Amino acid sequence: MRNALITFAALSACAFSSGCITATAGAAAGVGLFALQERTIGEGIDDAAASQEVKTRLMAADRAGFAEVDVEVAGGSLLLSGPAPSEEHRQAAEMIARNVRSIDNVYNEIVVGPRSGVLQSAQDELITAQIRARLTASSAVRAINVNVETYNGNVYLMGIARSEQELQRAAEIASVVSGVQRVVSFMQVRAPHAPAYAGVNQPPTPSYSAEADSSGY
Repeated sequence: MRNALITFAALSACAFSSGCITATAGAAAGVGLFALQERTIGEGIDDAAASQEVKTRLMAADRAGFAEVDVEVAGGSLLLSGPAPSEEHRQAAEMIARNVRSIDNVYNEIVVGPRSGVLQSAQDELITAQIRARLTASSAVRAINVNVETYNGNVYLMGIARSEQELQRAAEIASVVSGVQRVVSFMQVRAPHAPAYAGVNQPPTPSYSAEADSSGY
C-alpha cells in the first residue's frame, strides 16, 4: 500500500506546476553568475528553473522521503544524488525528473538507505570544499563551470568543459582529495564560441571567370 501511495504521489507531482513562478524568480537571481560561465544566460536560467521545479515536485510527492535528495542541472542534464528510503522512492524521483520538459538527460545516483550521519555529512562538505578550492587554483580548469556534489565520499561533477583534456583534469583533481571514494563525471565538453566578424563598408570582392577573354587583351 505504501509503494502504491508513493507512485500515485509521484504521478500527481508530474502534473504539478505551481512552482514554476518561484523557480523562474530564483533563476533570475543567478543571471550574473551565468554570464561568467560557458553556458548562455538563457541556458543557465532554464537549468536553475528546472532544478527548482524538480525539487518542488519531489517535496509535493513526499517531503520526508525526498528531503535528502539533491538535484543539480547543467546543460539540460539532471543529476539526482543522496539517500532515499526505498527503491520505489528512487524510481519515483527519476520519473518526476524525466517529466520536466527542459531536461534532456537524467542521471540517477540516489542511494537506497538511511541518511548520512553528522560526521559523514561534515566529511562530504569538507571534500566538496577542498575540490572547489583545488579547481579554482588550477589554470587548466575553469572552475566556475563545474558543479561538485559529494555523498558518502562519492564525488559527482556536473557542468561544462572546454575540451576533453579539461574534463579529465577536473576528474583527476577531484580524485586525489583525501576521503574521496569515487569520482563520476557527468560534465559535457563544449568548445568555446568562436568570434564572428563582419566587415563594415567593405567594397564587394570582384569575381573573375576562368574562361579566356575573347578580345585577345
